[in-house]
Amino acid sequence: MLEEIKAFNNEPDNSPEGVLIRHVYSIEAEDFSSAGEVSRKIKNLLKQLGVDSELVRRAAIACYEAELNLVIHSWGGKLTFQVTPNLIQIITEDEGPGIPDIDLAMKEGYSTASELARELGFGAGMGLPNIKRCADTVIIQSKAGQGTKLIINFNI
Repeated sequence: MLEEIKAFNNEPDNSPEGVLIRHVYSIEAEDFSSAGEVSRKIKNLLKQLGVDSELVRRAAIACYEAELNLVIHSWGGKLTFQVTPNLIQIITEDEGPGIPDIDLAMKEGYSTASELARELGFGAGMGLPNIKRCADTVIIQSKAGQGTKLIINFNI
C-alpha cells in the first residue's frame, strides 16, 4: 500500500531553523494512567515562556489529542515538542497499524479505539478533528502496518 500523506491548511516548515527548545517524550501504548502528562508539561512550559494564552490553549488541546492518539491507537511512539522564534511544533511518530483512510479518520465521530479505551471514556472520534481545528497546519503521514507521523504547527 502506498504511503498516504495529507496536508491541511498551509505547507509548513517541517524542519524549523533556530530551535530554542526541544523535548522528546516516549509514549507507551495503553498507558492510560499517564495519558495527558506530556501535554500538561508542555502547556506549563508554554505559559512559563509567556506565550499568548489563546495559543497555549490551542497547542495544549492539540498536544493532548495527539498524545492520546499514541496511547490509544499505536504500539508506542514518541512525541517531540519544539519551539522556534516563529513556530511551536508538535510531532508524533509511532509504530502502529497506520491510518488506512486519513479522510475518514478526519471525520468527527469516526473511531477505531479499542473497547478498553471506550470503557475508560476515550475514543470518541474527535482527536484528529480537534487537532485540525486548533492548529495552523497539520500534516499526517501514514502507511498501513508501519505507523503514523503527525506534524502539528502553530505560528507564533
